[in-house]
Amino acid sequence: MVWLGGFNSNMRGTKAEALDRKAAEQGRACLRFDYSGHGDSEGAFGDSTIGMWLTESLAAIRACTDGPSVVVGSSMGGWLALLCARALHASGEQSRLKGLVLIAPAVDFTERLIWDEMSVKAKKEMDRTGVWLRPSPYSAEPDRISKGLIEEGRAHLLLGGPVRAYCPVHILQGMQDEVAPWRRALTLVEHLAGDPVSLTLVKDGDHRLSRDEDIARLFAAVEAIS
Repeated sequence: MVWLGGFNSNMRGTKAEALDRKAAEQGRACLRFDYSGHGDSEGAFGDSTIGMWLTESLAAIRACTDGPSVVVGSSMGGWLALLCARALHASGEQSRLKGLVLIAPAVDFTERLIWDEMSVKAKKEMDRTGVWLRPSPYSAEPDRISKGLIEEGRAHLLLGGPVRAYCPVHILQGMQDEVAPWRRALTLVEHLAGDPVSLTLVKDGDHRLSRDEDIARLFAAVEAIS
């Protein structure tokens, strides 16, 4: 298994550690790591971009996995998982992937969930200073949203046309998600018309989907693809 975490998260979160323990119980390998500017990794969060995190994800998969893997992507990690799948297919390495499990996938979030939702005042602040300090729902410290993150992210947008994973995909989505609204998961399913896709909607689930019952659903989704 490969774990791709979310925006401004780290590899020691509830879901990542639960997957790691489950893999150990089953005698399977589990790869998890922190992107630049996240967790234990070096680099400034505000200087990083989707392209950088994609490059790091591909490098980790290529260097640290052997054989087909189930890639589990949470929030931003769901977007990165799909970008990795596209890149691996383009390079003739699609055999590295057995399937994707996407948890509340925040595909194209820099444009659709940040830029499109920013106020005129916030956009002016970003244009003037190069950064917008967005209040975080999970921390007292605001998220530093850089102009570079938004502009570079436009090179990786997926939902303007068909999306291919070239492998089975299972999406887990909470219907009480205020970060990546559940109807966006339906949009992603429509764009993944060329791949086998399963969607589990959790009526009382939030963005994190990290309760015991959510973890059980995650394990079941991974097992179904494995």
